[in-house]
Amino acid sequence: MKYYAVVEVTVTNPEWIPEYMANVESIIKQHGGKYLVRTQEIDQVEGDGDVQETTVILEFPSKEAAYGFYNSEEYKPFLEARLAGSKGKFYFVSELDEEE
Repeated sequence: MKYYAVVEVTVTNPEWIPEYMANVESIIKQHGGKYLVRTQEIDQVEGDGDVQETTVILEFPSKEAAYGFYNSEEYKPFLEARLAGSKGKFYFVSELDEEE
């Protein structure tokens, strides 16, 4: 069953971005993942609160692969840099439809 990462990010210090962009996609691919969405074009039509400036959606082949990426030693320094230079939210979401 596929698993998705939904990431909402507002950059507070952009110094981490070039190295992150140059390296993280290959780490995602090592865990069977791929980018589906990486955009700043976001239209909030419901809800309260601020919209983050960038939304990213990643697809992984399984929950294990998704967490394998997030918890990997290869990703750790980039995760730490992103957390230090941004604010936002990171979710993992199952492909499972509760109605099925």
